[in-house]
Amino acid sequence: MDAEGYPALIGPFFAKREGEGWRYGFLAEPRHRNAGGVVHGGMLMSFADDVLGITVWTAAGRKPCTTVQLNMQFIAPVRVGDFVEGRAEVLRTTRSILFVRGMLTVGDRTVAHADGVWKILGAN
Repeated sequence: MDAEGYPALIGPFFAKREGEGWRYGFLAEPRHRNAGGVVHGGMLMSFADDVLGITVWTAAGRKPCTTVQLNMQFIAPVRVGDFVEGRAEVLRTTRSILFVRGMLTVGDRTVAHADGVWKILGAN
């Protein structure tokens, strides 16, 4: 995915069309590590925010949206060299709010779950 700003600093993030949706990913690099030697939770949360956000943006007809709430459950560590994949689905849409959930995996191993609420900017 082409990126600017913050995603460009922490990426690159990759995207691949899969059926009706998309799969997203990034390769964990040494710069993503925390002091414990595994990928920093903030990196995983940033990636999840991007994956869920692009899913919401698409579902909202490409209208500008912003994260209102993002919850994350870290399940397993991610190590340098792992390829992290993210998938998301919109659960509910109102006129101005979207509810979404997603999952991060490394191979067949789930490493994190995320869910959140996004607001369509300018919608009441």
